[in-house]
Amino acid sequence: MGLISDELPSTSFANFIRNCGGWAIIDGGLATELEKRGADLNDPLWSAKCLVESPELITSVHLDYLEAGANIIISASYQATLQGFEEQGISEGESLLRKSVKLACDARDVYYDKRASSGSLKLQPVLVAASIGSYGAYLADGSEYRGDYGDGIGLNDLKEFHRRRVQILADSGADLIAFETIPNKLEAEAYAELLNEEEMKDVLAWFSFTSGDGVNVVSGESIEECASVADSCDRVVGIGINCAPPRFVEGLIRSIKTVTKKPILVYPNSGETYNGQTKQWMESTGDDLDFVSYVEKWHEVGATMIGGCCRTTPTTIRAISKLLSSSQN
Repeated sequence: MGLISDELPSTSFANFIRNCGGWAIIDGGLATELEKRGADLNDPLWSAKCLVESPELITSVHLDYLEAGANIIISASYQATLQGFEEQGISEGESLLRKSVKLACDARDVYYDKRASSGSLKLQPVLVAASIGSYGAYLADGSEYRGDYGDGIGLNDLKEFHRRRVQILADSGADLIAFETIPNKLEAEAYAELLNEEEMKDVLAWFSFTSGDGVNVVSGESIEECASVADSCDRVVGIGINCAPPRFVEGLIRSIKTVTKKPILVYPNSGETYNGQTKQWMESTGDDLDFVSYVEKWHEVGATMIGGCCRTTPTTIRAISKLLSSSQN
């Protein structure tokens, strides 16, 4: 993969964070921005629908996040599965997965060219992370926010479901794979076992879990137990939380720190709650402050990669970048 060097994976990734200034900015919500540009994502493929119908919108969103200060942009492959494409009558699933990464890499190239032509002497380091959503994301019924796949889905089922997509994205030109919104320990174990297979030996990845209570992942298993699975895998270079309410993140960082010394990443949602049945976001019932007001504390307690997930925007990312830059100075 792109980030791999002669160094150990953990060293290589730590050097990337150091080169960013001691922290790295992850991009924000993709679907939110695609919908602002007119995309209709009420579809089982969700944002992956745009890989087929309007890839130029995806490139535009990536560029907006780079201009806002993102060091890591995430591909539009979260809900892009070979099985999902096939069910929609789309036969070119493998090429669309590769396309998701190419769009992000092309956006990075355009951004670098623009910066160079403007006379900028310093280019911010940028990585492309290939997104892999959970089995629940493929089901498109909100079960990635519950973590309950039923008794019929076991470890080997999940490995077989994900294997080919992981293989394709590992060979797509991405710098690492982002296993996102992991809802339970079982799926984390499936990912870890896949990464430990011989053919995956050059893959770097992060594991990002989701929580609805600030203590456990959404399945009810403790965040420490799940993060320990990620920590045990040498190919995992970062562990964290995404698509959880901002008010829970500080406590989750503290819990993850008890079981790992790997870099911690956080990219929460805006604080709203997604209803998988109605496909709508509902206003938060908790006491969420302004998203960016949490960022300094997240960094202080141990997060070295910070961004946003659903319903966050380039404005959010720009504010995070500005705040962390000013705190460094």
